[in-house]
Amino acid sequence: MNPILDGVMGLPMHPLVVHAVVVLVPLSALALVLGTLVPAARRRLGAVTPLLALLVMLLVPVTIASGEVLLGMVGPTPRVLEHARLARMLPPWTIAMAVVAAAQWAWYRWREEPGRLVPRLLGATAVVAAVGATTLVVMIGEAGARSVWGG
Repeated sequence: MNPILDGVMGLPMHPLVVHAVVVLVPLSALALVLGTLVPAARRRLGAVTPLLALLVMLLVPVTIASGEVLLGMVGPTPRVLEHARLARMLPPWTIAMAVVAAAQWAWYRWREEPGRLVPRLLGATAVVAAVGATTLVVMIGEAGARSVWGG
């Protein structure tokens, strides 16, 4: 057992960190899409969007690891295993959000010429990654809630 992932003051770590992911993934996705569609928002947000996406990318594996620890405590059930299966699908989506957020920030900060192809590719990738990550977080959360509360 890992004392850091086991919990805090008797509470398992997973329910504590999972709420950060549930809030920060959609928030990061929103910032990414706003930065894609609204140039003024992109300028205003600046490096906040890639930094937030990086934080999410780093927090997701911690959340998954703490979930594995909790799984060992509560034991596998079909609902818990479905929740865990879905959760393991999230890292590529958050990595994509972080990479495209960083690329988009760098492009608009240091580009020589505006161009059309790169911003369109970045924009399309940003929207797909944001929608995919947010949708998956909702599905993971739903499966997690069902595993705890039934229904």
